[in-house]
Amino acid sequence: MVRLGQNFLADPNLLDAIVRDAELGAGEVVLEIGAGEGVLTERLAAAAGHVHSVEIDRRLEPALAPLAARENVDLHWGDAIELDLAGLKPAPTAMVANLPYAVATPLILRSVAELPSLRRWTVMVQREIADRLRAAPGSRTYGSPSAVVQLACEVKMLRKVDPAVFRPRPRVESAILGLRRTGPGADPQTAELIRAAFAHRRKSLARSLEHVRPGSLAATRAALEELGLPADARAEQLSPEQFQALARGLSR
Repeated sequence: MVRLGQNFLADPNLLDAIVRDAELGAGEVVLEIGAGEGVLTERLAAAAGHVHSVEIDRRLEPALAPLAARENVDLHWGDAIELDLAGLKPAPTAMVANLPYAVATPLILRSVAELPSLRRWTVMVQREIADRLRAAPGSRTYGSPSAVVQLACEVKMLRKVDPAVFRPRPRVESAILGLRRTGPGADPQTAELIRAAFAHRRKSLARSLEHVRPGSLAATRAALEELGLPADARAEQLSPEQFQALARGLSR
């Protein structure tokens, strides 16, 4: 049955492929969110030096007990959204997970912002989320999460996944997404600017920002023109780097 919205991976070949995609070394510290029945956790523990595995559903405790007893596995019970990521010791260097689809995007965004030690992500997500996070400026799927994640990471689709590999079979398509950190990512001012810019997609960026920062219209238009962009540019026209430059321009 589905527990708290979870769909469990049932294909050992795909589980092995995920671990290969993650390119783990013996010194790696892995963060797995959504341990489920532990089938991926077991493989991660064999490939990495340490595994932090997070699970919210206490009914899975009997299945996870043997893994929790391993020296290199720390099992954390609770909601990953509320977990103190920065408090994990040793600090994770890679995230490898079949992420709970309902919270996949906020978990990825949180881990990018709050875990500078993370260098790589190999995560199973809904295909729609994978497309959104790797979307290019100007596309319909490019949005706030796309820009924020791409400021910190290179984002690639690693594999499309057949629904038949899950138990029970989900109604949505899935994909394995790979992220590699390329920089520190968006500072709080840039992240806030990106969120505000996309809050009203039908409006120009300057007018969307005006809703959050009353009186900013003229300054935003001038800053856009300084970057060589139209004063009435929409948020989806700006690259992640242009958002970063705009935030710097507006802070001056």
